[in-house]
Amino acid sequence: MTDIRIDVAVIGAGPAGVAAGIGAREAGAEHVVVFERDWDLGGILQQCIHPGFGLHTFKEELTGPEYMHRWIERAHGAGVTFRTNTMVFRMEEDGSFWTMNPNEGIRHVHAGAIVLGMGCRERPLGAIRVPGSRPAGIYTAGTAQRFVNMEGYMPGNRVVVLGSGDIGLIMARRMMWEGASVEGVFEIMSWPGGLRRNIAQCLDDYGIPFYLDHTVTRVHGKDRLEGVTVAKVDANKKPILGTERFVACDTLLLAVGLIPENELSRMAGVQIHPVTGGPVVNQCLQTTRENVFAAGNVVIVYDLVDWVSAEGYKAGKNAALFALDGLPKATRRFDVRGGENVRLFSPQWLSDQEDATIFLRVTKPVEQRCRVTADHGLFSKTLRYARPGEMNEVHIKAEQLRMLPPDVREITVDVEEE
Repeated sequence: MTDIRIDVAVIGAGPAGVAAGIGAREAGAEHVVVFERDWDLGGILQQCIHPGFGLHTFKEELTGPEYMHRWIERAHGAGVTFRTNTMVFRMEEDGSFWTMNPNEGIRHVHAGAIVLGMGCRERPLGAIRVPGSRPAGIYTAGTAQRFVNMEGYMPGNRVVVLGSGDIGLIMARRMMWEGASVEGVFEIMSWPGGLRRNIAQCLDDYGIPFYLDHTVTRVHGKDRLEGVTVAKVDANKKPILGTERFVACDTLLLAVGLIPENELSRMAGVQIHPVTGGPVVNQCLQTTRENVFAAGNVVIVYDLVDWVSAEGYKAGKNAALFALDGLPKATRRFDVRGGENVRLFSPQWLSDQEDATIFLRVTKPVEQRCRVTADHGLFSKTLRYARPGEMNEVHIKAEQLRMLPPDVREITVDVEEE
């Protein structure tokens, strides 16, 4: 066992972690190391061979590997060190952590600051309590995506997709490209879970049936999936008797939500937000442990990877400043509250240290002009619509925060119809 000491440690080499490494180096940290349990860099984007990445960052439409290649090249140029095949298996409350590598063994890492960038994982069938046996042929959409795009295996030939998250929509199209029959996409909510562009490009363009207010109520088959029972649901999301029907299939793909991966965050003693499932952070991406920062889908599940990278860069920069004793101290704190039609938001509190962007998702869609606002006159913008699958932004200047009356302790964000 060896102890190593570095300036900034980043856990996870997906889009948030790679960008955090760059941010840390460009902010002046000398020894920046990104730890990755996989054998390669890039995280989930390794398997995302479809286009649609980088429109905001690079003003081009790139595939996932192309997008990550640009960031990884930049990271190498900045002098970021990567350690792949390295699992972080324990964190201590002082921010140090333990790694395991097949060649280097176990190491205890001490860093001036940490950036958590572990991303998120998909909810499995057990999480949604669908009755029936557990035959072969049931996969999360991301697992199926890896099989098809990286391993060269077809999960099956007759497919049902449960949930309309973006990976599920993209995999519905991908399975058709590979010659499978897609019997339908079934979504329990009354609105799509993914981006509207993916509904159009992945389902509408290929004639794949899309059923809102529907769910799978049973899986059938012993050794191999033979079909599923689907039913319409009521306003309480309970199946309506008499609406059940059997759909023959040999493959069920699940796109029923993503969960921020925060086992290490909890070990570090970081406060976890009960709604987002990610660490509570401020606009500097600083958690409730002042030497621990977090960014990307480990904090809140973003709709675009461009925002994940941007937040990762910011977290890395601020982690480096903290490690170098250059991060300005907060003199005031403002708790952020979700008001009218706001379900998820991040950050959860603001300091007066730097400008802030609050990312938020609405609870239900508004298909007409609406306004997103932050109270005390801090922000107001008119939107053409607001949908749960797409994030909205609130921008607040640090100078505005410093000018608020001394008795202001909270800032509420709302999305309301005009």
